[in-house]
Amino acid sequence: MTQAALLTTALLFGGMVFYSFGFAAFLFKNLPAEKAGHLLRRAFPVFYLCVIACAGLAAALSVPFDLLAAAILAVVALTTIPARQVLMPAINAASDAGHSRRFGVLHGSSVVLGIAQIIAVGWALTRFL
Repeated sequence: MTQAALLTTALLFGGMVFYSFGFAAFLFKNLPAEKAGHLLRRAFPVFYLCVIACAGLAAALSVPFDLLAAAILAVVALTTIPARQVLMPAINAASDAGHSRRFGVLHGSSVVLGIAQIIAVGWALTRFL
């Protein structure tokens, strides 16, 4: 069970880092901004579902041997739900309406949340060592 928790947490960490710092940057480097933005809008809901599922599974698998890591991973899963259901649509609406200041605040909030989640998952991952 420990190996499954480790692998699931590692998958979550790697996926979050790759998506946040690799995939998005790659799109904006290789596509016009409008096309990159459109593609990211389609990809983010799927990304968030993957984070929710992997973090939830990793939390459940961690319960038998590390309640703190399990709690942290559960918090990551739970905080991703409002990010997907509330924050993401608000960011898109602000962008569509041309409210650049509101977009900046909301997008900045999502970036801070994402970085905090990556740090939390990374810390949980180090607990397996």
